[in-house]
Amino acid sequence: MNIELIEILNIVAGLILCVSFLDAVPSLQKFAKWLGGFDTIIGIVIIIYVIWAGLLVNLQGIFAIFAGLIMIVGILPAIPAVGKHLEKVAKWLGGFQGFIGIIVLLLGILGALDILV
Repeated sequence: MNIELIEILNIVAGLILCVSFLDAVPSLQKFAKWLGGFDTIIGIVIIIYVIWAGLLVNLQGIFAIFAGLIMIVGILPAIPAVGKHLEKVAKWLGGFQGFIGIIVLLLGILGALDILV
């Protein structure tokens, strides 16, 4: 089993984004809330990694970008020229935060288990 960095990042992002669905597992929810304190940093790392590794053409990378945009919505206006447009997209995606979180978490888990290629 060879776990890629994108799978780990997707699991972390998924936990952060679907923290509200983790009521049944209090210790996991507590960990996800703690991770949420670093959501902007993690979002930046995800976006940079996906672009750098050329993962924009696979399912893991596309959903990782969605998750990253949701996580960095607060700093997007500071990006010249495209910040306002990306902020609108990120806010729209934020309406689906929990569902995107579940998808990203599942993609990360399935990828780590070598079920998803």
